[in-house]
This record gives sequence, structure tokens and C-alpha cells, in this order.
Amino acid sequence: MKDIDGYELSPKKNELLKYLLNWDGVVKTTDIAGEFEVDPSTITKMIGELSTTGLIEHVPYHGVRLSDTGREYADFLVRRHRILGLMLSHYGLTHEEACAEAARFESYVSKETIDRICASLGHPTMGLCGRIKHDTCCCCPTDDR
Repeated sequence: MKDIDGYELSPKKNELLKYLLNWDGVVKTTDIAGEFEVDPSTITKMIGELSTTGLIEHVPYHGVRLSDTGREYADFLVRRHRILGLMLSHYGLTHEEACAEAARFESYVSKETIDRICASLGHPTMGLCGRIKHDTCCCCPTDDR
């Protein structure tokens, strides 16, 4: 994703997109509310705000799913988390500590910084939490970057 900086969304909205990435279809608002332990109206409001970004597709009375752009953005969010966790593990944090610490501040780290950390780590393909899926902007730069 070339035209993002990583600061577009709040941490809560980022978490919602990462959650939706695990689903292969429409997810009901009540299921999302249960997962995040919030009132369904809170999720409905967040979905309304995210719908204007084009990252999700909302089907009223059925649920929500990621758009193609949303899936790409959510992939970046997962990549950012895994790269930060891996980086932190190099400084002596356990898997659990690195993952928890990365979750605390990941929304405040730019895509450019993640790309640089990724390069400095040698473009790893596996993080502490799973496979690291790379985008072309980081690992295979194009001329129009």
C-alpha cells in the first residue's frame, strides 16, 4: 500500500480491521461487540465511521466485511505488529512481552518506519505471532515509490 502512512485510523479501529481479517465473509455486529466486550451501538458507530473510508463494506442488518482495500490495509496492520514484536524480541523481551508491548504502541508507528525496521531485520518472513506478509513498497521497491 503505497498511499498510507499508518496513522489513518485510531487504535480501536485498527483492532477491528485486524479482527475482520480473520473472517472470510460477513461478520455480525453483535459478534464483533461480544469479541471487544462493548455495547453493539459502539460497534455500529465505529462501523459507520469506517464505512466512509472504503475499508469495509457494511450490509445493514447482516454485518460487515473488509473491502479489498480494507484487507490490504489490515494486512499492513498485522505486518506492523509482527515486525515490531520481532524487533522487541531482539532486546530480550519474551514472546508474550514483545507482543503485548507492540500492541501498546503499534498505532503510533508509521509505515515508513516499519519498512525501515523490516529492511534492517533483513525482511523477515516469520514473526513471533506468525508469517509476515510483505508488500511491494517495502521489499520490492518500484520506481514510483
